[in-house]
Amino acid sequence: MTTTMDEVAAGIYRLSTFVSQIGPTGFTFNQFLLDDDEPLLFHTGHRAMFPSVRAAIERVMPVDRLRWITFGHVESDECGAMNEFLAVAPRSQVAHGAGGCQVSLDQMADRPPRPLADGETITLGRMRVRHLDTPHVPHAWEARVLFEETTQTLLCGDLFTHLGNGPALTETDILGPSEQTEDLFAYSSLSPTTPKTIDRLAALAPHTLALMHGSSYSGDCSAALHALADAYRYRIAAAS
Repeated sequence: MTTTMDEVAAGIYRLSTFVSQIGPTGFTFNQFLLDDDEPLLFHTGHRAMFPSVRAAIERVMPVDRLRWITFGHVESDECGAMNEFLAVAPRSQVAHGAGGCQVSLDQMADRPPRPLADGETITLGRMRVRHLDTPHVPHAWEARVLFEETTQTLLCGDLFTHLGNGPALTETDILGPSEQTEDLFAYSSLSPTTPKTIDRLAALAPHTLALMHGSSYSGDCSAALHALADAYRYRIAAAS
């Protein structure tokens, strides 16, 4: 596997591994490295991807500098290499929502994780990340996102998931490709609170959307999030 690296916001690096065998046009698995006094990794990738993701990180900094290991929810592509990174970064600690720690990570992580309350922040140096609980959005009870407040980058996990191996950062439409992928995989949980949760993220007025699967986005992020919320409203209404 080959993992590419691109800076999508100041000090925020997208580490991307393309797997051509998934779906009709392949699928990217993206991690995000926030390079600061206390470096943070959002997503670890699958265990099998650990060597290539580690090599990509070390093009920016020594991997043993990692301080925080984070991810959107408990799933193999999000946190499969969690303990591998804990092993090579002695100062590192997993940080996740309190519910995710209690249900899963207290038992899964080789070192005790740090539980975060909704809205709690971690200061990395010049950067500061805010933890936001998003239960079942787009899926998993313990789902959450991180918002980096100085660059206004939303580390939004599986939201806007789309196929293909596009550019690291785009200003073109991401909702259309995401809707096509939703039709193919049905990866989102649809509940009455789903649109409201996404509208809450739109109110942050992010400058960049850092996507786990597909190209990151630097257009009108609030409008894109509101459009995604409306798309979920339509699906919920159609299902009922």
